[in-house]
Order: sequence, then C-alpha cells, then structure tokens
Amino acid sequence: MPKATARHILVASEAKCNELKAQIEGGVDFAEVAKANSMCPSSRQGGDLGTFGPGQMVKEFDTVVFSAPINVVQGPVKTQFGYHLLEVTSRQD
Repeated sequence: MPKATARHILVASEAKCNELKAQIEGGVDFAEVAKANSMCPSSRQGGDLGTFGPGQMVKEFDTVVFSAPINVVQGPVKTQFGYHLLEVTSRQD
C-alpha cells in the first residue's frame, strides 16, 4: 500500500495562503511559517502530519499528496477546513 509523509499549513483565506507560499518560495523556512500561521494543531511540529496512506486524509489532500512532486510546496488547496499549503516530504509505492 502506498504511504506518504507530508507537512501542511492551514489558514482561513486563499489570499493568506498565497502570501505564505510566496514567503516560503522566497526562502523562509516552511516549518517556521507553519508554527507562526497554521490553525492546525500540527503547527507545533512545523506542520508535520507524519506518515499516512490513501484515504486517511480528506480527498483533496490525497489527490495532491499521492501525485505531486516531492519537496515542492503545493497550494492553495481548498478543503472543508480552509486553505492549505502542502509539501510531500516522502512517498513510497
């Protein structure tokens, strides 16, 4: 079964998500941005979600996590919870 590790940042607006993505792409550390801005409890771990398989996260996450390139920030990704930046840190088929 495929497995992946990823980290994310959850915010309330698409505009904020785009602003944070620009900061990360400009060289600011993903984990620091997550700790300072994410509404998810995972923010304490720099947005780290650990290891999970298909179907363990919401559908929008699965689509990105199991198809996106490794170590490239994706988003904004809209879910029922808000807007996310996602970074797949590893994946195994």
